[in-house]
Amino acid sequence: MAQAHRHSHGENDTHLAVPRDEAHNLIASSRVEGTAVYRPDGEKIGRVEYVVMNFGGFLGMGSEHRPLPWDALEYSTDLGGYVVSAEDDKLKNSPSYGDDGEPAWDDVYRTRIYGYWGIPY
Repeated sequence: MAQAHRHSHGENDTHLAVPRDEAHNLIASSRVEGTAVYRPDGEKIGRVEYVVMNFGGFLGMGSEHRPLPWDALEYSTDLGGYVVSAEDDKLKNSPSYGDDGEPAWDDVYRTRIYGYWGIPY
């Protein structure tokens, strides 16, 4: 059974930790794909594309893909999207890849992603 934990960051704003299946910590991409990602102040900065945040691009070209650990996201019911608390430099310097190819999704790469965000893997 998936669980969600509530966090309040203001009088009317409710954030939920990303729901997870307790047995294996996976979330179906169909539940989050296309969901907006915001800063804590409500500025939209991207959207969830699979488990990778997609930044920019025009007509689907030239976009940057930035993997984020689920623990770096909180869901805001008020915003109807995920909130990531990171400054511009942190996001801009995070590990990324372009439309020309995905990285090897192995333990070395996952450890790099989690390490960058300061989250134990």
